[in-house]
Amino acid sequence: MRSDGGLAYGGGWWDRAGARRDDPEWLGSLLTAPDTGLVALWRDRCLVTDGGTRPVRIPAVDAAALLAEAGEVVFLGLDDPVDGVPGVTPVDGVVDVTPASGGRAVFAVDLSPLPEERALALAGADASVDVRAIVGTLDAAEAALQAYARGLLYWHRHQRFCGGCGAATVPVAGGHVRRCAGTDCGRLLFPRIEPAVIVLVEAPGPPARCLLARHTGAGPEGWSTLAGFVEVGESLEDAVRRELVEEAGVPVAEMSYQGSQAWPFPAGLMVGFRAVAASDRVRVDGVELLEARWFSRAELRERLAAGRALGRPDSIDHRLLTDWLTAGD
Repeated sequence: MRSDGGLAYGGGWWDRAGARRDDPEWLGSLLTAPDTGLVALWRDRCLVTDGGTRPVRIPAVDAAALLAEAGEVVFLGLDDPVDGVPGVTPVDGVVDVTPASGGRAVFAVDLSPLPEERALALAGADASVDVRAIVGTLDAAEAALQAYARGLLYWHRHQRFCGGCGAATVPVAGGHVRRCAGTDCGRLLFPRIEPAVIVLVEAPGPPARCLLARHTGAGPEGWSTLAGFVEVGESLEDAVRRELVEEAGVPVAEMSYQGSQAWPFPAGLMVGFRAVAASDRVRVDGVELLEARWFSRAELRERLAAGRALGRPDSIDHRLLTDWLTAGD
């Protein structure tokens, strides 16, 4: 099992059973299995107990009333790793991905159509919260599961109709695909992913400095790395170059990939880079960025000492900044 280097919301903790989730009979049998669990969400929020710190996990066999009133029910995968592989056990050299092989099924259940009070009562929960508000209290696997469920259920609620013909769509493949029900269409629709690049930019020469910016809407101390969505027809590297020039007037001399992070809020994939600027001249666009300037490692340490965070603790920008800061030690 891996943990994506400690970045929140990822890690490959489950076998998503892609080879079997298009079998409705198999999925139906999982929903009646005694060890199958349900993760319930309400309008993108976790349902929690224990003072708002523990997401509920509901046994499917005890959830007839909940399932009868729920919106979408989607298959997330199999947990309970065996021999280090989530839900997968080789038998005579053949991989058998079934509950009997040690994987417990987990489904996500959307209670968004219900009033919040009814959703809480059905799930046996005390409150609903954004997973980002409690991520620091969750283990890595639970945080990833809640974000995964949130992103998939959000997509279902926003893909009710086909963009080609306007007909209704229906879920298939355990909720990982929606199919257009139009008689002359039948298009298959897949969950939308919105990739974005996020960049730690270094100055071209000594002294060592990194570029941080204040985005529109940020407070006077809201400095962060630069980021932007990848546009049609761009590579990731193209997006890095374009974003830095457009927003900060900074051309890039070189760049290197640092890692990626699932960010299903609602559908992001954050791709981290470190870049070296060709010039230390900065010219912000005044639209997305209010100002940008170079920070030394000493200045970042001063900010930490004053209690100011380096990016969101659960985001890859925090990793990019802390890695750059510790590289100078």
